[in-house]
Amino acid sequence: MSIRTRFAPSPTGYLHVGGARTALFSWLYARKHGGRFILRIEDTDLERSSQESVNAILEGMTWLGLEYDEGPFYQTHRFDRYKEVIQQLLAQGDAYYCYCSREELEILREQQMANKEKPRYNGKCRHGVDNPQGERVVRFKNPGQGDVIIDDLVKGRIVVANKELDDLIIARSDGTPTYNLTVVVDDMDMGITHVIRGDDHVNNTPRQINILKALGAQLPVYAHVPMILGSDGARLSKRHGAVSVMQYRNDGYLPEALLNYLVRLGWSHGDQELFSLEEMVALFELEKVNVSASTFNTEKLLWLNHQYIMNSDPAHVARHLAWHMGERGIDPATGPALADVVKAQRERCKTLVDMAAESEYFYKEFDGYEEKAAKKHFKAGVDDVLQHLLAQFSAIGDWEASGLHQVVLDSAEQLQLNLGKVAQPLRVAVCGSGVSPAIDATLALLGREKTLKRIERAIQHIKNVENS
Repeated sequence: MSIRTRFAPSPTGYLHVGGARTALFSWLYARKHGGRFILRIEDTDLERSSQESVNAILEGMTWLGLEYDEGPFYQTHRFDRYKEVIQQLLAQGDAYYCYCSREELEILREQQMANKEKPRYNGKCRHGVDNPQGERVVRFKNPGQGDVIIDDLVKGRIVVANKELDDLIIARSDGTPTYNLTVVVDDMDMGITHVIRGDDHVNNTPRQINILKALGAQLPVYAHVPMILGSDGARLSKRHGAVSVMQYRNDGYLPEALLNYLVRLGWSHGDQELFSLEEMVALFELEKVNVSASTFNTEKLLWLNHQYIMNSDPAHVARHLAWHMGERGIDPATGPALADVVKAQRERCKTLVDMAAESEYFYKEFDGYEEKAAKKHFKAGVDDVLQHLLAQFSAIGDWEASGLHQVVLDSAEQLQLNLGKVAQPLRVAVCGSGVSPAIDATLALLGREKTLKRIERAIQHIKNVENS
């Protein structure tokens, strides 16, 4: 059997982390078994669906690198097919028209709740109506006897008695199909073998299985993954921070770090924390997904992101850093190669936002000096130290880190100063602050022209302060 999985988001908002984890699990399962991964856009909620949300979902999938083999398929393009199936079910006697008004159904619901009964449709129209009037919907005629058995790959065996299920609506009064009908038809037509989705769909599954059986379809295998909770134990939402996948891109996370974090939310392989995509594919098993909900831990994600920044190919990190530099109005062509900046900054920066902010001075002039750093390191006489360095750097041949480092060491010895009394004023002069990578690496990245100009600027600044 060829494995076919799907990710089927509704375009009523951004791609959130819960959806991204479901997509990842479906993608991993298909890749592990040499199958196909399908993207389906469930856009039948015409009032809430939007093209903007579709674009956000596609953008999120692309950024995460979860490439799909087929799709995206849109449910709004398949209304004729759904109508055909509804007519088939009516003709088979597995569906019927219901003429009960909303008012009737609400009264029924209130009576059942008052009697402490489970609210459900009472099947009034199940065997036909003598004098049909008013609007009508189509209901699926759910079996009255027996059980639905679901051998869930995550939750184990689930048994639901058919008598607990009522006759759900599969077509509204305007003829549009409902969720449970469209999902069944799509999964059947697309040959989905494994339905991997959130456990908030568990209640829908027995209903969908009964419709599939009525259509004579091959039943897929189900795997319902538990939800993701915030640190307070409530379901993850906006108030817990960034829940949109693209917000994590904006906040400076690498997609691989987010994928690594998501795969560990509810799944594990021993004590291993870091997984390459290849390892995820090779090791992932649905049967080892935890049954209980997982708690989202931003600090753990931040730690993972730093690991990926430090250990990934600098060229790969640089490609993602370029986007953040562009957001700051910086053209990377105006300074050192971004991969070299990554090498210099990766030990210190946990996010690409931090790295972009702390690397601006490599590409454009800063407006002024950090007040605290200037007060501490631009004291009287420091202009002489910088003047000495300026002369030494002007005379150097090859502008490379080891030679620049030696100039700083020799200058400290010649001026009979502690190394920090030389390196720190120099750092403030060329960076605008007292924090940067190693001074030799910083100077090498800045280049000769920027370094010399900034030392001259600092010398003049110190003189102006002394004379003011």
